[in-house]
Amino acid sequence: MNCINRTILSILLPVRNEGINLKLMLKILRAVVEYSHEVIVIHDTVDDESIPVVQEIQKSYPELYLVHNTLGCGVVNAIKSGVEAARGEYVLIFAADEVGPVLAIEDMISLMNDHCDFVSCTRYAHGGRRLGGSWIGGVLSRNANRLFHRLSRSPFSDATTGIKMFRRDVFSRLDLQCRPIGWAVAFEMAIKAQHAGFRLGEVPIVSIDRLYGGESSFRLGPWVLEYSRWFLWGLRHAWMNSGGGKPSIKIKIPDYYR
Repeated sequence: MNCINRTILSILLPVRNEGINLKLMLKILRAVVEYSHEVIVIHDTVDDESIPVVQEIQKSYPELYLVHNTLGCGVVNAIKSGVEAARGEYVLIFAADEVGPVLAIEDMISLMNDHCDFVSCTRYAHGGRRLGGSWIGGVLSRNANRLFHRLSRSPFSDATTGIKMFRRDVFSRLDLQCRPIGWAVAFEMAIKAQHAGFRLGEVPIVSIDRLYGGESSFRLGPWVLEYSRWFLWGLRHAWMNSGGGKPSIKIKIPDYYR
């Protein structure tokens, strides 16, 4: 492929009947992302209401694609299907219902260009914030991330956020085994990126959850069990490798957060 025309960034959007959220997100991405990119919308079912939204916007957005996830339901399988279809050097996982993190894309790419392999966003440090969503979900997320950061020597202040960017050619090394429950796969990715020795980065975001509503997949019982599973996995591996010291991480703080 001619390097001038190569795709720098593949943006993966796992969806489930996102409707207006997806329509808004696609318009924002088209206006904001200046790098050569593609947007891959991954759906589990053929009757997902997101499909006609994409088909309509595709008429004026040729870099937009639909992918039917046939590996099994859930975000983890949608990500695997999306990466398989992706052509970009970097892959960004994004939630279609979160508008705020769009502003972090340029800073994430800056860290990737500065030799990072895996960049995560944070809602809980360096000026990042979490707005909206369920109250109990927010309390559990903030406290679990703080505890995990301290106990596991994790360099990430927010390992569970779903906004991640990585080099496509390192994805197979993550060997994702997460059950298809919510966005627990994002937690697994952050933990395994650390223990695989990836060069890591972090960027603060203002996360605005479900700005235009819609149905959340949050279910307290199953989510707590799956996140707890990876919490313990991460602790066990951190203690097994306790002699290595805390991994380093590059932080990119936007000027407007300073």
